[in-house]
Amino acid sequence: MRPEFTSPSSSSSSSADRRLNALVRHLATASMVSQTAVAFSPTSGFHGDSVFSHVVRAPEDPILGVTVAYNKDPSPVKLNLGVGAYRTEEGKPLVLNVVRKAEQMLLNDKSRVKEYLPIVGIAEFNKLSAKLIFGADSPAIRENRVTTVQCLSGTGSLRVGAEFLARHYHQKTIFIPQPTWGNHPKVFTLAGLSVKTYRYYDPTTRGMNFQGLLEDLGSAPSGSIVLLHACAHNPTGVDPTLQQWEQIRQLMRSKALLPFFDSAYQGFASGNLDEDAQSIRMFVADGGECFVAQSYAKNMGLYGERVGALS
Repeated sequence: MRPEFTSPSSSSSSSADRRLNALVRHLATASMVSQTAVAFSPTSGFHGDSVFSHVVRAPEDPILGVTVAYNKDPSPVKLNLGVGAYRTEEGKPLVLNVVRKAEQMLLNDKSRVKEYLPIVGIAEFNKLSAKLIFGADSPAIRENRVTTVQCLSGTGSLRVGAEFLARHYHQKTIFIPQPTWGNHPKVFTLAGLSVKTYRYYDPTTRGMNFQGLLEDLGSAPSGSIVLLHACAHNPTGVDPTLQQWEQIRQLMRSKALLPFFDSAYQGFASGNLDEDAQSIRMFVADGGECFVAQSYAKNMGLYGERVGALS
């Protein structure tokens, strides 16, 4: 073995060399010991197939699949109608000026830190989200009857609400409109709820099958959960009138059906945030309980930020 230098000027480097040599010897020994272990490790990646090789690839998301097809289409004149996102006249992604302004305010706020948030999320965000959907003068807010948690956009809000209901609510069946957003059945089923449908759209009139809706909800077991699109029904765009909403409300309350609103388009149907929240506010005004999932993906153009809330 080569002799160690021990002069004062090199003592620190010699000490480091000794530690390094010891580490190398340790690693070499450990490598020899682990040679056989690697061969038998099912997740080593060196021998045989992955333990996940049996997993079947899931089908493409039909909504995002439209974007894939759009990108492959060589036509110079095309529009992507798959995702409801803002675009410029040139078809490029558009970020709203108000979003840019908010980003700048956050960037310049020196009081913001990166510590853990409370488990329910940003308190001020939750407070303002509740005001936006229920109204700033909502009796439910004044009487402290609203609980709001920050979630990952509308999908995350639906999933959190569904899991809460699957665990804590006495009914495990949710009725969803036929047709509805493609992810609704998956979200509720995976959360542990049983999914059934109620009639909603009439393709012959391109309008609502309101009588069918009333009949199906009228025959639903008492206490069942009912998914309602707050406005701009996806995918049909057909909404009940205020008078029809009132009939739906009376029927659901008479049978103790639990409303679960999906509010993904507040502001899109009428151009007015308050008008598009009227269906929800009617149910809140009667003092009964309901769930509301909010998404800011479409109305604020925040798909990539995953901003949402569950109340």
